[in-house]
Amino acid sequence: MQQTIQAIIQQSIEVKQRVLTDPRIIQEIEEVVDAWVTSLSSGGKVLFCGNGGSAADAQHLAAELSGRFYFDRDPLPAEALHVNTSYLTAVANDYSYTEIYARLVKGMGQPGDVLVAISTSGNSPNILRAIEEAKKKKLIVVGMTGESGGKMAGLCDFLLNVPSTDTPRVQEVHIMLGHILCELTEARLFSAP
Repeated sequence: MQQTIQAIIQQSIEVKQRVLTDPRIIQEIEEVVDAWVTSLSSGGKVLFCGNGGSAADAQHLAAELSGRFYFDRDPLPAEALHVNTSYLTAVANDYSYTEIYARLVKGMGQPGDVLVAISTSGNSPNILRAIEEAKKKKLIVVGMTGESGGKMAGLCDFLLNVPSTDTPRVQEVHIMLGHILCELTEARLFSAP
């Protein structure tokens, strides 16, 4: 069993090493930070959406912005779009699960806001609909996917497509990238005490 544990850790390291040495992804991270900072400093907000583990990542990253990351500072307007279960179940029942995020983007999104759309496959129908609505409302769309980017690849303003097809490894890198984005955004908007 110890060899299996070590092999899994090594696989995670290898995916992160590919990200570390990919100048396109590094540049894309920098550009996403710029987009977040521009939006937040202009009164915009960052909205997150995902399914399953990606929903957990969405909620985690929204909390890092709206709460705190490394130091005490003013909260930033950020929200994971799945946290209202009454809304979620009503819209899924009355319309369809595909519409759950699109309706919130339509209702809450303003031009210049950022939508962070997380889908390891890049093909989740409800995420694709949210992106479609975000584009109509002139939001900036940041996609976080696996290697191919799926259908999201051609729809996002920025695409952080992790170079792996293994869902757990992709999700591990998504949270790392999210932490980098939160850390650098916080540092740019606030001075550490």
